[in-house]
Amino acid sequence: MPDLERTLSHVIEKTSRGFRVVLLNGQRQVGKSTLLKNISKKTKRNYVSLDNIKFRQLAKTDPELFLQQNPPPVIIDEVQYAPELFPYIKIYVDQNRNTKGAFWLTGSQKYKLMDGVKESLAGRIAILDLMGLSYSEKIKQPFLTKPFLPSHGNSKKTKKLTIQQVYRLIWEGQLPEPVVNKNIDREQYYASYIQSYIERDVKDFYNIERPIQFFNFVSAVSAQTAKLLNYTSLARDVGIDAKTAQTWMGILERSGLVYLLRPYSPNITNRIIKTPKMYFLDTGLCSYLTRWSTPESLMSGAMDGAILETYVIGEILKSYFHNGKEPVMYLYRDTDQKEIDLVIEENGTLYPIEIKKTANPQLSDCTHFNQLNNLNKKVGLGSIICLQPEHIPLNRNIVSIPVWEI
Repeated sequence: MPDLERTLSHVIEKTSRGFRVVLLNGQRQVGKSTLLKNISKKTKRNYVSLDNIKFRQLAKTDPELFLQQNPPPVIIDEVQYAPELFPYIKIYVDQNRNTKGAFWLTGSQKYKLMDGVKESLAGRIAILDLMGLSYSEKIKQPFLTKPFLPSHGNSKKTKKLTIQQVYRLIWEGQLPEPVVNKNIDREQYYASYIQSYIERDVKDFYNIERPIQFFNFVSAVSAQTAKLLNYTSLARDVGIDAKTAQTWMGILERSGLVYLLRPYSPNITNRIIKTPKMYFLDTGLCSYLTRWSTPESLMSGAMDGAILETYVIGEILKSYFHNGKEPVMYLYRDTDQKEIDLVIEENGTLYPIEIKKTANPQLSDCTHFNQLNNLNKKVGLGSIICLQPEHIPLNRNIVSIPVWEI
């Protein structure tokens, strides 16, 4: 994995000075262990990966001995394979209360990890999320000080991109290896990636007995990115029942491959039961699975708008997660089917956002923004994120923002 400067690095260093344990979540090959190793060059930490069967077996059967052989300060990679470690990590940090940053853990099954963390390490652990490379990181401008909001204005002074350059960014994806290593065979890389994911993270970890059908499910999901989630339709496409489709979607969400954007509702229970929109987060893997072999074919194909929307949602998520923040984001969709692509809530204010494949945005593209006035919330500056080359106001309440400035 190539060495890259990541926005989250300064957040990890700061967090480690305040917490005894830091857990870094993220999908496989997103750069978690590389990031922690790079930071730890200053502190000479031990490193052990539970991908190694020998270490994993010891961690599961004799966690106390495992920690004796791998004492803090230590990085434990893919810790989800040995939740038996958590009680012993708790014992150590409770006995060494003044030792901050003793354990740096990584995991690629976010919600699966939470049960053990909540039971054993509540109040002792900070949990951070690493996603693929943001555009800022690709152009070596990683340290953004604020997550994205329309009211922050032009946060990045970057050169204008053509539509062809935007779709090449989308097509190449965000996983570090294929982005940085220009000699890599893209098709072979993604084929190996998805095979490894299914064999190591799915088949063994979740006892999936139908790996080929699961691959077909992942492919079907990638084709539905930026659409309302329909388990019945997905199940029919793959030849499984809707309950299995829901279970498998949960696996993809826990693995960090997809993000479910849930509809806004003042009632939290209603947010849970309403239909979310699904985004397949790495646009390179998504393009591979949906068989767009060139950026040009992707740009002019049937998924052009959906993949652009997916990319934008991913970039906005990174602006939060990579600054150590939790985004409060929603889809707005009312009973009259009036929809807003994205609503960000911050400090009680709602910021509406539309995402359009256009270089000539119009106020008519965001006619549903006024629906937010019925929610008894303050409504902030709205935006259209698009391919217009300039960051300009459309009126006093709405601004157009180029894709490369988010």
